[in-house]
Amino acid sequence: MAEKKIPYVERDVSWMYFNYRILKEAEKESVPLLERLNFLGIYSNNLDEFFRVRVASLNRILLDDGINSHTVKIIKKTLRKINSLNSEYSVEYTAAVQEVFQGLEKHGIFIDDESHLDDAQKQFLTRFFYDKLNGSVNPIWISNIDDITTLEDNRIYLMVEEKESIERGKTEYAIVKIPDRTYGRWIRIPSDDGAAHIMYLDDVVRFCMPYIFIGLKDSTFRAFSFKFTKDAEMEIDNEADYGIMEKIAAGVDSRKRGEAVRIVYDSAMPPEMFRRIRKRLSFKELDTSLAGGRYQNHKDLMNFPNCGHKELCYPSWKHVMKPEFISSDSILEAIRRKDRFIHVPYHSFNGYIRVLREASIQPEVKSIKTTLYRLAKDSKVVKALINAARNGKKVTAVVELLARFDEESNIKWSKRMQEEGVNVIFGVEGLKIHSKLLLIESKRGNIACIGTGNFHEDNAKVYTDYIMMTARPKIVNEVEKVFRFIDRPFSPMQFRELMVSPNSMKSRILKLIATEIKNATEGRDAWMKIKINHITDPDIVKKLYEASKAGVKVDILNRGNCSLVPGVERVSENIRCVGIIDRYLEHSRILIFCNGGQKLYFLGSADWMQRNLSARIEVMTPVYDDDLKKDLLRTVEYGLNDTTNGWLVTGTGDDVIQSGRPSRSQEKLYEEYLKENEYGND
Repeated sequence: MAEKKIPYVERDVSWMYFNYRILKEAEKESVPLLERLNFLGIYSNNLDEFFRVRVASLNRILLDDGINSHTVKIIKKTLRKINSLNSEYSVEYTAAVQEVFQGLEKHGIFIDDESHLDDAQKQFLTRFFYDKLNGSVNPIWISNIDDITTLEDNRIYLMVEEKESIERGKTEYAIVKIPDRTYGRWIRIPSDDGAAHIMYLDDVVRFCMPYIFIGLKDSTFRAFSFKFTKDAEMEIDNEADYGIMEKIAAGVDSRKRGEAVRIVYDSAMPPEMFRRIRKRLSFKELDTSLAGGRYQNHKDLMNFPNCGHKELCYPSWKHVMKPEFISSDSILEAIRRKDRFIHVPYHSFNGYIRVLREASIQPEVKSIKTTLYRLAKDSKVVKALINAARNGKKVTAVVELLARFDEESNIKWSKRMQEEGVNVIFGVEGLKIHSKLLLIESKRGNIACIGTGNFHEDNAKVYTDYIMMTARPKIVNEVEKVFRFIDRPFSPMQFRELMVSPNSMKSRILKLIATEIKNATEGRDAWMKIKINHITDPDIVKKLYEASKAGVKVDILNRGNCSLVPGVERVSENIRCVGIIDRYLEHSRILIFCNGGQKLYFLGSADWMQRNLSARIEVMTPVYDDDLKKDLLRTVEYGLNDTTNGWLVTGTGDDVIQSGRPSRSQEKLYEEYLKENEYGND
């Protein structure tokens, strides 16, 4: 935790402000209705993960008897602030969902519940129960379960009150899990009015209560929804006598035993019913209990059916396929002549797949090495690597098994690659491998690819990321050195071109900022243009304040956590910070320094957080190609001048959209890429 001698927003409070910007985007009337639902789903999903990871971590720290009283004070203050903001935003969130649903009604899309059904709809739901739900909804009497946390978290549950006949005068409670992962959350029911009628699966289950509890004569039922979130930290037994992959698999299973840190429930739930749930979750003082609406787990709004109303979604943007990646000429030779790049999702990720596929079949290619942090469910990247191994190439894949919530997928693909002859390395104990690297070793000259995001086809459809492809020996040789560093972590290696953490990246970033400070004090031009996801490292925040005081103009595109407070007189008045929330998730990391007029450009995988700079293997590469430099500068400047989706980050949560003539950076970039590659759409 940072000492508050300078303006500093605690990381987790700043995250709440970031997620609130997503909620504000969902409230904008200019955003198509179904896209607004998508943003509401993203907001809810983000919040679930935040409580599973960050809030759980803070609670876990408080259990450590060795922490000092100052840290305890900061953590408790942070948790109280999080809970306060969560309660405040929840009211606004519920209103936003209702507003969008009301807007959908004007387009003939209605959300129905179990209380307003005609005979045909009742017959449909009865058949739906016997055809599908029967056997998938299995009540558990709460009197038979002492600890609800043995159940799966982040699922929707109904707490059912079953009242037997008045003569017996006895009330029982049961828990029913909604089988949304099997049948989806949204059930379209028949209607004869030409409109689309949708029901939450929760309400379908409510309607089916008499069938679920069939045999309980004269019973009546009331059902109230809730969900709970558990600590997502894995327990990894480092003493166990088995391999790292088996340890991680066991650790994933240990999440099922995590402690509950949050419960969200229907505010109409009777107090006695809620008391029983709380007791069986063993809730603590600083854990979060939030009374909400009738429905929980709104992440499912991301999958709401469009019911044929494409006009309520963003217009389709086809991914641009750059001509060099569809040419019959060798792409590897093209890279050797000149640096190449793609900027997804504007450009098609198939450009990168083309590089991998060609490398897998070219006779002169001897080996392929890559780092893999997250992998798509049906990974073309892995398939290309397997194909290379089958063609006799020496293929090495460094897989990060601790990529949070993707551990199971990464384990699955690792086993598959091992079976096919790929040399799979499971990273470095104590250092997550977050760098995005590919090294192709060839008799005709080696090639390296360095990216800002995962080599992941699904991410590449919605995350903005760059992949630079180069044959420049001074960069390629150091990429090869990074792979040696992974093999021998913490060894004293020097990098002149690449910035590598935990080796020397932080010190070099601080030195680059110091150069701008020196130039400013000498009356020379001094500025920085930074595009990044998170800034929380206290040393970098302090250095940026120092730069601002010296007169350095600091422009930052910052999507997520931001611990600095821009615009404070005599501290940060020369710092402007803009956060873009739009159809694509801003993810690329770009650094541009004035450097006395000799501009320096970098791109790579690292955010300015302590974990990235000290506890992960990250890589930022210098950029020398003039075309890529021009593209990076355009991307950053378009973002900084975005007056449609660019929020001025204040450090207080009171962020507002920038003023000025309408300018939407993502749309402008897409239009520019279309013009530059008008014959290259995939």
